[in-house]
Amino acid sequence: MIIAIDGPAASGKGTLGKRVAAHYGFRHLDTGLIYRAVAKAMLDAGHPLTDEARAHAAAEALDPGAFGDPALKSQRVGEAASVVSVHPAVRAALLTFQRSFAHEPPGAVLDGRDIGTVVCPDAEVKIFVVARPEERARRRALELAGRGETVDEAAVLADILRRDERDRGRAAAPLKSAPDAHLLDTSDLDIEGAVQAAIAIVEAVRAGRKRG
Repeated sequence: MIIAIDGPAASGKGTLGKRVAAHYGFRHLDTGLIYRAVAKAMLDAGHPLTDEARAHAAAEALDPGAFGDPALKSQRVGEAASVVSVHPAVRAALLTFQRSFAHEPPGAVLDGRDIGTVVCPDAEVKIFVVARPEERARRRALELAGRGETVDEAAVLADILRRDERDRGRAAAPLKSAPDAHLLDTSDLDIEGAVQAAIAIVEAVRAGRKRG
């Protein structure tokens, strides 16, 4: 089984993906880390983020072993990832990796922005996670502060709104809900409530398939 969890920045999809995967004993891939790794490679090398050819080369040379680098979670790398992810060549280079991961047994949960629409349109369960921008900014600010970063919540909100506009407006795989995705609004849910809601969606889909 493949479970696709999509949504905008700080909507909670990453934590949901991890928890849902653990619940079912599936493998989990935070696809945002892939783009963050490409962005960090570009920043480390001093290349302009708008240089599609160099970003494509960085994507081709990606080392999955680097996905655990704590630096990938920084605000700076997150902002840069939103820029490099608009390059069609980068998205194409990373598509094969994501699809290969998704189809390996025993099952997989992938979270990102185009899993249900582009990466795994054949996913058995698709969940599109949303939350109010102000709530997403509050969560991201808490996350950054917890890592010791200086945080201006207003600046975090402005960045989230910019990223939303970029993600929805890009030509390649824009952020949007798949027609058959289940909407999950986490604005007023704590993490346990959100996890239970996501699991309920998965179980409802599975029950429907069994009846069919």
